[in-house]
Amino acid sequence: MKIQSTLVVVVGALLLTGGAALHADPPAAANDASSAIRGGLDWLAAQQKPNGAWSNDDFPAITALALEAFLHGSHPMKTAIVARATAYLGSCVQPDGGIYRKIPGKGGAMINYNTAICMAALHATGDPAWRTIVLRARRFVAADQHRGDDLYAGGMGYDASSGREYADLSNSWIAYEAMRRTQSVEDRRPAGEAKVDLDWEAVRRFVSRCQNDATAGSDEAGGFFYRPGESKAASTTNAEGKVILRAYGSMTYAGLMSLIYAEVKRDDPRVRSAFDWAARHWSLDENPGLGQQGYYYFAQTLAKCLDAFGANDIPAPKGPVIWRTALSAKLATLQKHDPAGGYWVNENARFWENDPVLVTAYALIALETAENKR
Repeated sequence: MKIQSTLVVVVGALLLTGGAALHADPPAAANDASSAIRGGLDWLAAQQKPNGAWSNDDFPAITALALEAFLHGSHPMKTAIVARATAYLGSCVQPDGGIYRKIPGKGGAMINYNTAICMAALHATGDPAWRTIVLRARRFVAADQHRGDDLYAGGMGYDASSGREYADLSNSWIAYEAMRRTQSVEDRRPAGEAKVDLDWEAVRRFVSRCQNDATAGSDEAGGFFYRPGESKAASTTNAEGKVILRAYGSMTYAGLMSLIYAEVKRDDPRVRSAFDWAARHWSLDENPGLGQQGYYYFAQTLAKCLDAFGANDIPAPKGPVIWRTALSAKLATLQKHDPAGGYWVNENARFWENDPVLVTAYALIALETAENKR
C-alpha cells in the first residue's frame, strides 16, 4: 500500500522556509545511484549460497531482504537468483504458517520479524505459487498481535508464544508494513475462510504510546522511541524532573510509517509532530539520536517512510532538502568495493550491522526506493 499526500509537506516547507528554493540536484547523482545499485546487486549475487540463502541460514529474513533488492532491480542473473532465494524461503515455512527456523533461546527465532519480511518478499514476486503460503503467513502474523489491555496491546513482539507481555515498535512496523503490502491477497482467500487483518485501532493506540507528546519538550516532542518504557537512545530528565525517553531517527520514521499504514490522517497531531521531529533532526550523517548505531536500518526506514508519506522535500534546519537525491548521493559515497562488486558495512556492529549482506540489502532497498524503482 502506498499512500500519496504532499499537503502537509508542502505547507510545512512553505511555512518553515518562506518559499526558499530547494537544493539543486547534483548532476551526477542519478548516475552514481544507478552505478551503486548495479555494483550492490553484483556483490550480493556473488554471496548467494548454493541453497539460495544469504548470510545466516537461521534467519531467513536476511535472505528475504536481499531478495527484495533483486526483485526491484535489474541483473543478468535475476531469474536464477530469485528462483533459488524463493525456494530457500519456501523451505523455512513451518506447520503453523510462520516462515522461520526454530532456534532456542531469548527471542527464539524472531519468528514475527522473519515471517513478516519473508511473506512480503514472496508476495512481491507476483508468483501465484506462493499465494497459499502468504495467506497462511498473514494469519500467523495477525494471531501474534499482542492482545489485552496492557501497554503493549496492538503491538508485535519477537514471538507471541513466549508467554510474556512484550511488544516493540521495530517488530511492529515491520509487521504492519507486511500486512498492508500483502492485503490484496485476501481477495483470493478460498471461499468459506474468514479474511484476516490486524486490529488497526489497537495499532494506533500502541504506536501512540511510543511517541513523545508536547510535554516532553521542544526537542523530543513528536519523536518515537523503541517501546513503552524503553528507548535505545536512553532517557533524560527535564526541568520539571520528569524522565523523558529520548526519541531517535530510525524509530521516528518507523512510528510515522506505522501511523500511515494505520490510516491516520495527515493533519493528525501525531503525524504532524512526527514529521516535524524528523525535519528538526534531519541528518544523513548519522541515525539521529544513536549516531552510527543502526545507520543502514535507519536509511531504509527513512526511505520507505518518506516514500509512503509522499514527501519530496524536507524543511531541514539548514534549508530544504530533496531527500531522494540527498540519500542516494550519501549512500553512493559510503559504498565499498571488492572484485565481486560494491557493498556496504557498518563499523558499528550494533543491531547486526557488521554483516555486509544485511547492510547491503538495507542500502539497496533504500536506494531503490529513493530512485523510484519500487
